[in-house]
Amino acid sequence: VKEVANLSLLSSACDVVSAAYASTKERHPYLRSVCAAAGKGVQSVTEATASCVQPVLATLEPHVAAASEYASKGLEKLGEKLPPLPKPVEQILSDTKALVSCRAAEVKEAVSS
Repeated sequence: VKEVANLSLLSSACDVVSAAYASTKERHPYLRSVCAAAGKGVQSVTEATASCVQPVLATLEPHVAAASEYASKGLEKLGEKLPPLPKPVEQILSDTKALVSCRAAEVKEAVSS
């Protein structure tokens, strides 16, 4: 999970979502209180689930370790084949919006002429 989270595309996308979430909470006080309540609920459920699942995880630990090793090797191969993302997600989104807008303007001009 840590290796996947460290992939540049995913990491950059998470940063964008996190910033949007924080900004939205700051601009909308009612939403902030709903998010805080939801966060506390998720935390409580996570803690309760963790205590119940712990014995099962102990039994499955060798299988989980093998799957983790296999996934790690797969991510290494994927990382070798895919170059790191040269731009942050915000820049890619901005460039894509600009390109779509430009193409839409060209189509509109062609249709109107």
